[in-house]
Amino acid sequence: MLRASLLAAARSTRMRSLVEAVPVTRSVVERFVAGAATPDAVRVVRELTADGRRVTLDHLGEDTTDTTQAARTAEAYSALLGALSGEGLAAGADVSVKLSAVGQFLPVDGEKVALENARKICVAAADAGATVTLDMEDHTTTDSTLGILRELRVDFPWVGAVLQAYLARTEADCVDLSGPGSRVRLCKGAYAEPASVAYQDKSEVDKSYVRCLGVLMRGKGYPMVASHDPRMIAIAEHLVVDSGRKADDHEFQMLYGIRPDEQRRIAADGAAMRVYVPYGDEWYGYFMRRLAERPANMTFFLRGLATKS
Repeated sequence: MLRASLLAAARSTRMRSLVEAVPVTRSVVERFVAGAATPDAVRVVRELTADGRRVTLDHLGEDTTDTTQAARTAEAYSALLGALSGEGLAAGADVSVKLSAVGQFLPVDGEKVALENARKICVAAADAGATVTLDMEDHTTTDSTLGILRELRVDFPWVGAVLQAYLARTEADCVDLSGPGSRVRLCKGAYAEPASVAYQDKSEVDKSYVRCLGVLMRGKGYPMVASHDPRMIAIAEHLVVDSGRKADDHEFQMLYGIRPDEQRRIAADGAAMRVYVPYGDEWYGYFMRRLAERPANMTFFLRGLATKS
């Protein structure tokens, strides 16, 4: 019930106004969002990479239904990549792009516009020595997102995909995307999905995550293990050994501000550890989905709220 309520709140304009009006909320959010502008993101990238962590950056925003705004989002990514390049921080960096933020939901030619804007971001990433990963949203966008991924990989084979273990279809998608060079971030999923397409019980989601991770680890691609769950991380480390993988052919990913000591531990042990860094003014939807994603995340945020109060 709590998860459903939080996900509903993520779509509520009224609730957004209420949450954003509370000063202490914004101070807590600052622990998990890099800031509002490109210089804020660059500053955080410099801090994270100083101790061996890698980054993927998300310019916050989604559900864009305005062509101009979609273009501006693509321009924001290009500007970010240029700024990182200018500071010598772009090599090995990644940007995470929600296709709904670059035009996927436009009523006319949405997929075409999203593809064109994503292609511009990929060009900027290639020029900077960085990569791009297409974020996954709710299940109604999965086929469209994977279709755009296929188009982009014709010219940019390094474009990454995100798959969500709570969807019943994901194990089959992992098989399809486990080929040579295929970068796949596996997460559990953070949207409210119906039982017709998604597992509802946490234990079933966990089992699906392990099955999907096994497919990716045994494949020939580049698995990206996106989880804060100590049990899932331990299972992933076991699968790395069993599948004969090396330190440079997979990575772990966690969210900015969550379990930073564990992030440093993984990096210090020689594994690739990438931190998902969101930035920008449109933080509300991201904030609410992170609360809903796992009960542990609620604990992180409430603990932060208590220390700020």
